[in-house]
Amino acid sequence: MHRDIENEEKNNPFAKAASDLGRTVAQAKPLLAGLNNADASERSDPKKWSKKETLGHLMDSASNNHQRFVRAALQGSLTFPGYDQEALVDLQNFAEVDWGFLVDLWASYNRFLAHVLSGLPESVSQVVCSIGDHPPATLEWIAEDYVAHLKHHLNQILGETFETNYGRKPS
Repeated sequence: MHRDIENEEKNNPFAKAASDLGRTVAQAKPLLAGLNNADASERSDPKKWSKKETLGHLMDSASNNHQRFVRAALQGSLTFPGYDQEALVDLQNFAEVDWGFLVDLWASYNRFLAHVLSGLPESVSQVVCSIGDHPPATLEWIAEDYVAHLKHHLNQILGETFETNYGRKPS
């Protein structure tokens, strides 16, 4: 039986986010890999994260959103805790992690998340979740916002222009 991938992508709201995530990772990984460990460790300002810490934050985001995607898809509407991003970046000491390792881990995890998103059924797109003190949002919105958030931080790291819709309000 032949699957009509193009029609599935048009009909499944997660397919667009999955495709966008996969493309973004493929585009960003060689750019990230082109940075050296020393440059990725520097802070432009003592109050701002280094490139390593920003990519580490994106690992936290991937991990948290992975759980949101699969748990809400299986269980329906859920309430998830928020997280203290500053404390997590400090606790995990991303500044001491080798840049090449961190880039590979980030790229691999996000390629897997693209796979997970592409397999989510359309029927769970309107599952509503609450995250911390943010307004409730659909799982579809959370997936789209995850990709926009990732691009936002890649723009900070690379100075590249990844188109985002970051900051959209939940529908």
